[in-house]
Amino acid sequence: MAQEKELNKRYYAQSEQQILKEFGTSEKGLSNAQAEAALKKYGPNALEQAKKRTLFQRFFDQFKDFMIIVLLVAAVISGVVAHEWADAMLILAVVIINAIFGVFQESKAEEAIDALREMSTPEAHVRRNGNMETISSPDLVPGDIVLLEAGDIVPADLRLIEAASLKIEEAALTGESVPVEKDIATLKDENIAIGDRHNMAYMNSNVTYGRGVGVVVGTGMNTEVGRIAGMINSAEETTTPLQANLNSLGKTITWLILAIAAIIFIIGVLNNHNNLPMGELVIEMLLTAISLAVAAIPEGLPAIVTIILALGTTRMARRQSLVRKLPAVETLGSTDIVASDKTGTLTQNKMTVEKVYRHGKLEPASAPISATDNTLRVMTFSNDTKIQNDGNLVGDPTETALIQYGFDHDYQVANELVKEPRVAEVPFDSERKLMSTIHALPNGKFYVAVKGAPDELLKRVTQIEANVDDVRPITDADRQEILKQNKGMATQALRVLAMAYKVIDAVPEKLDSATVENDLIFAGLIGMIDPERPEAAQAVADAKKAGIRPLMITGDHQDTAEAIAGRLGIIKPGDDDAVITGAELDQMSDEEFAKKVKQYSVYARVSPEHKVRIVKAWQDKGKVVAMTGDGVNDAPALKSADIGIGMGITGTEVSKSASDMVLADDNFATIIVAVEEGRKVFANIQKSIQYLLSANLGEVLTLFFMTLMGWDILVPVQLLWINLATDTFPAIALGVEPTEPGIMKRQPRGRKANFLSGGVASSIIYQGILEGVLTLGVYGWAINFPVHSSYNEIHADALTMAYATLALIQLFHAFNVKSIHQSLFKIHPFANRTFNIGITLSTVMVALTIVVPGFNKLFHVTELNLSQWGIVLGAGILMVVIVEIVKFVQRKMGRQ
Repeated sequence: MAQEKELNKRYYAQSEQQILKEFGTSEKGLSNAQAEAALKKYGPNALEQAKKRTLFQRFFDQFKDFMIIVLLVAAVISGVVAHEWADAMLILAVVIINAIFGVFQESKAEEAIDALREMSTPEAHVRRNGNMETISSPDLVPGDIVLLEAGDIVPADLRLIEAASLKIEEAALTGESVPVEKDIATLKDENIAIGDRHNMAYMNSNVTYGRGVGVVVGTGMNTEVGRIAGMINSAEETTTPLQANLNSLGKTITWLILAIAAIIFIIGVLNNHNNLPMGELVIEMLLTAISLAVAAIPEGLPAIVTIILALGTTRMARRQSLVRKLPAVETLGSTDIVASDKTGTLTQNKMTVEKVYRHGKLEPASAPISATDNTLRVMTFSNDTKIQNDGNLVGDPTETALIQYGFDHDYQVANELVKEPRVAEVPFDSERKLMSTIHALPNGKFYVAVKGAPDELLKRVTQIEANVDDVRPITDADRQEILKQNKGMATQALRVLAMAYKVIDAVPEKLDSATVENDLIFAGLIGMIDPERPEAAQAVADAKKAGIRPLMITGDHQDTAEAIAGRLGIIKPGDDDAVITGAELDQMSDEEFAKKVKQYSVYARVSPEHKVRIVKAWQDKGKVVAMTGDGVNDAPALKSADIGIGMGITGTEVSKSASDMVLADDNFATIIVAVEEGRKVFANIQKSIQYLLSANLGEVLTLFFMTLMGWDILVPVQLLWINLATDTFPAIALGVEPTEPGIMKRQPRGRKANFLSGGVASSIIYQGILEGVLTLGVYGWAINFPVHSSYNEIHADALTMAYATLALIQLFHAFNVKSIHQSLFKIHPFANRTFNIGITLSTVMVALTIVVPGFNKLFHVTELNLSQWGIVLGAGILMVVIVEIVKFVQRKMGRQ
C-alpha cells in the first residue's frame, strides 16, 4: 500500500521544495479534487481497528488447557460409557465454572487501539484552494497544509515549512518533559531520534507556544502514533511466570496420573480378583481409572488460584494498585527488573525552580526573596503564562515554573502586572534565544525585562547588580563566575535561564533585539528541573533491598536522565558507564547488547523500539521484567514486558489500556507495596498447592493400593465430593494467610523458581504418603476389628471410615501447611478467620453425607458409631502430630 511505502520516508532530511513537490501541493494547499483523490489513495486519517475476538472464542480458549481436556474426556466416559451421569455433571460443573472465571480477561491490545483512536483531534485548520478551512481530522490527507497555533493538538504527522517561536510538547511520544523548539531547517543526518527532529510535528502532540505551518506527510497508521498502534497490535503477549508454572505443573501431574491410571487398569484386568466377565471387568477397571483421574488431577486448581489472585487484587486496590489482569499479581512478586519511564513516573512532570544565583550567591529556591528583587521581577514580567481565575497556570512549562516560583514566595504577579503593564515586547525566537518585554513604570519611565540563554544574554550585558541597589560595570571575573555557575547547574541537569533588565526613558520606535536588548544589567540565574517525586528515592532503595534492579528508560537528554538517576540512587552520581543513549544502542548488535545489558541502568533518548529491545534483552537473561510508563511511547514495551504498570493520573489511556496493572496514585512507591503483595500471593498459592497435591497424592495412593489388594474402592462420586468439600474452601482460605515476616528481604525468585520450590515438593511427597498410609490403616482396622458381623456390612463400614478419614485427614492437614517449616503452634493457627470458617464448612459438608438420612445411598456410605468416629478423628490428629515432628527435625537439621 501507499501508506507502507511512505512510512519509512525520512521527511526531516528533505527540503521544503522536495516535500511540496513529492505530495503535489503548494503553500496554498490542495484543491478539493486533489484532496478527494488523496483520501481514496491513503484512506481516512484514523487508526485501524484491531480485529476483536468474540465472546465464544474467548470462552472456547479456556478449554485448551491439558488438564481440562482430560477431565472433559473423563466426564464423557463417565456419562456415555459407564452411565454415571451424576459424576459426569459434577466434573462438567467444575470445568465450566473455571472457564467463566477466565472469560472476563479481555485482550488489552484492542483496548489500546481504541484509546489511540479516541486521542485523535476532531478538527484541523488547513489551507485548501488557497483559503483557510476547518475540516474534520479524519478528512486530512498527505499534502494538506495545516496551520498550528498555541493550544492546538497536532492532527497528523507534519513536515514544518513555517515556524514562529513554535514549541511543541511531545512528552507522551518521546518522554521529554520540556517542549521542543521547532524550526524548518533541513536535517542532514538520516538517523535522528524522534525528539531531535526539530522540523517535524507529530500527531497528538501539543502546541504550547508560537505558531507554525506544516505539510501533512503521514496520516492514520502512517504516523508515529499509528506505528506504535501497529506495534501494540503485533506485540507478543508474554506468558507470565504464574501461567508457565501452572501449565508445567498441570501437564506433569496429568501425564503422571494418566500413567498410573493405565497401570492400575492393566493390573486390575490381569488380576481379575472377582472373576468377572471380560466386558464387565474392562468397564469396572475403566471406572476405576476414571476415579483415579478424578481424584488425582487437581481440576479445581486453576479456579482456586484465580480466586486467590482475585482476592489479592481486592487488597491491592485498597492500596492504590488496580490490577487489570489477574496473573499480574503473582508476576509482581517474581520481578527482577523494574524498567521505569522518567517523566511523570520517577519525576513530577512539572518544571520547578530549584536554584537561584543572584548577588554573587547560589541559593536554593526555598530561600527568601524580596518582591522588589529584579531577578524575580524579570522572570515573571518576561513571561507569557496565562493566570486563570482559578489560579491555574496555562503556558509553556518553563514559564509556568517561573510564575509558580513567584507564587511560592507570595509575589502577587497579576497585581504587579497591573501596576506596571506590558506595553511592548520582542518575542522569543530560537536563534537569539532571548525574550524581552517592556513595562510602563509609575514614574513615566519603562522597565525592560529580558530572559534567555546565559551565554547569549551575557553578550548584551554591560552592568551587574552586585547587591541590592548596587549596580556596577560588569568585569571579566564576573562573567567567568556567572558562566561557572551556569555550568555547575547544567552538569546537574538543571535548565538554566539568565535574567537581566534596564530602565529606559521611552519605548524604541523599532522593536528588535538591536534596539531593546543592549546595555543590560545582569540580575541573576535560575536553575530549573523536572524534579524527582519525593517518595521515589526511598522506593528505589526499597526495591534494591528486595533484590530488584530499577532501570530508568526515557526519551529525555542524557545529562538530565543521569542526574535524576543519581539523585534517586538508581546509579552512583557521575557513573557515566551506566548510561547509554538510543543512538549508541542502535550501533550495537543484539549479541553485543546482550553481553553489556547488565552494565546499563539508565537509557536516554530512546524510541519505542529501544524500549521493547531493552525489555527483551533482560527477558533473554531469564529475568522477570516489569515496565512502568505513562506515555503513548511506553505502550509496546508495557505489553511486551512480563508485567506492564501504567499510571492512573498522568498516564495516557493508551498506556493504561496496554498495561497489566495501573497505579491509581501514580506513586512509584506503590510498586513496592504491590511487589510485597505479589510475593505474599505466591507464598499463599504455594500453601494451597501443597495442600491440594498432598491430598490428591493421598487419594492416588489409597486407590492404587486398594486396587492392588483387591479391596473395595472409593467410587467417583465419593472422590468428587471429597474434592469439592475439602479442596475449595481450605485452599482459598490458605490464599489469604497473613504476610510472612521478612518477605521483602528475600531475593526475587526469578523465572526458574516454581510452586514446588523451597521444600514444597518434598513436603507434598511425604505428607501425601502419610495421608494414604493413615487412610489405608483405618480401612484395615475396620476390616480386622469390625463392629458388624456380615461381610457386606463390614466392608461397607470400612469403606465409609476410609471415605471419612480421607476427607477429614485433609482438613487436619490444612493446619500443617500454614507454614512449610514453622511449627503450627508458633503461627497462630486460628488467627485467619476465613480459614476457620472454611474448615468448618468443609467438615459439615463431609459429615452431612454420613449422618443425614438419605445421603447414605447417594454417596454409598453407612452410618458410623462413636468408636468408629473416634478412629477417624484419631487418624486426623496423628497426621498433625507426625508432620510437627518432621518439621522439628527439619529445623534442627538446619533446613529452615
